[in-house]
Amino acid sequence: MEVDEMETRMMELQGSGERVEYKIKTESDEERDDHENISDSPCESVPSTSETPRKRTQLEDSCDSLIKKAVVVLTRLPEYKISALRPPTPPQFYSEDESLSSSDSDTQSEPEVSEPAPVIISSAFAHSSDETRNVRPDLPEEDVKVDMMVLARKRFMRWQRGKIVEIVTKEDGRLKYKVSFEERGKSLVSGHHIAFDTTPKLEQLYVGARVVVKCQDKFRSAVLAELPSRKNRLRFLVFLDDHVPLYVGLPLLHLVCRPLENVLDDLPDGPHKSFMYRYLQDWPYPHLTLYSAGQSLNVELNGVQQRCEVQVVDSSLVQVIFQENQQKEWIHRGSTRLEHMARFLELKRAEELNDDSD
Repeated sequence: MEVDEMETRMMELQGSGERVEYKIKTESDEERDDHENISDSPCESVPSTSETPRKRTQLEDSCDSLIKKAVVVLTRLPEYKISALRPPTPPQFYSEDESLSSSDSDTQSEPEVSEPAPVIISSAFAHSSDETRNVRPDLPEEDVKVDMMVLARKRFMRWQRGKIVEIVTKEDGRLKYKVSFEERGKSLVSGHHIAFDTTPKLEQLYVGARVVVKCQDKFRSAVLAELPSRKNRLRFLVFLDDHVPLYVGLPLLHLVCRPLENVLDDLPDGPHKSFMYRYLQDWPYPHLTLYSAGQSLNVELNGVQQRCEVQVVDSSLVQVIFQENQQKEWIHRGSTRLEHMARFLELKRAEELNDDSD
């Protein structure tokens, strides 16, 4: 009985060996070449039918392993492991899970980014005394005489050329000048409301000087704010009495004949007078905001802060265009019309009050 079972087993192994041998023989020529180059391949040599059953079994198992297919098993990780593997979400953005749970929309609005406030500097305008002089030079006064041509104030912000026809002494000793205007009319004015019709000398001018400026064939009163320097390309900066800043050349300036001891007393009370008082106090270290072309900002216009865009930066001035009406205007970079400067000065005043209370 055992002999019969052994013979049956041998026949099965022999049949298996023949199947393996047949498989190898039917391979392509290229595959045969590859097998010949692999010396340790278990299918390189095929055992004969005379080999022992144990060797045949090992050979069969080895060849069966070659035709096994790889199987990839995917396992779902627990949610807590997935969360642990995720990188942290920055606070200014939303994660995918948060966006799906908070909104059914496929689109997501971008986070708002606030515009950085501009830098406000307070550096020396210049170092030469000829460029920063803010005290009236100790020079002899020029005479004011009858028949002399002058520029005289006819009304606020409007000066005209005329001739002094009479000098009147008041009971209190003050002098008044009667001027006959070229465009008809006469007016009795004080010495701080007439200006020389000639071009002043550079050594007569100083920051804070009361002047009259020729603008577009009109004469307007102003306060001198900058002397020529490399920073302003050798020009004079003036503030007209309505807060408009201008860069002008020497031929457009006219010195007021008898200015008040405090030139700001000639200005009407209001924001411009307050601005000029602070400006002259800070000189030669004026506060200026740093802007660049294309930058957006808010500027006060008719009592309301309106959106603007910087067009040009010229020394201490900046030209802006209002988005609402496309109006262009030059503004001083230290003006309180600039929202950034107004806030800066409010904080500065609050700090000064706190220091005084301490």
